[in-house]
Parts: sequence; C-alpha cells; structure tokens
Amino acid sequence: MQMTHKMKIDDAKEYVANKLGVNLEQLSDAVFMTELRDDLGIGTQLPFVTDANFGMETKFNISEKLGMKINSVERFKERAGIKKAELMV
Repeated sequence: MQMTHKMKIDDAKEYVANKLGVNLEQLSDAVFMTELRDDLGIGTQLPFVTDANFGMETKFNISEKLGMKINSVERFKERAGIKKAELMV
C-alpha cells in the first residue's frame, strides 16, 4: 500500500485494517492476525519458508481478499499467461 498507492505507513495500516474489518491494535497483534489469516484462508508468509509457491499463494490470496493489486502477483500472472486468460472470460 505504501509503494503502490503512495500511502504513508499509518494510512496504509488503516486501509488494510478497514479492509479486514479489524482495528489497528488487532492488526498489530501477531496471534490475532495468525488466527484471522487462517480463518480467511489467506495463509502466512513465514520468514524461513522454503517453498516459494507457498509465499506466492499467500500473496494471491491477500490480493484477492483485500481487493487490491500486488505488483509481484500481477507480474506473475502476466508471465504465466493468467492475466490474459482472465481478460478473455
């Protein structure tokens, strides 16, 4: 949100919190967010994930659930030919 929408950090946090229906305190609570990610089926991005697909799947889910574009997801779709297929539907 900071980079793609040129938001300040506080504005970006507020935006994401509103999209998820949580407050800023909950957004900063690692345990709460782990449970929320699990409930929403988003997944987690662990710092030592060895499966690169797991991280990309998480980014796809976040992009879909929050209704926002994530540059790495858009590039992946483009290179995989997914973006073009979606436009044809």
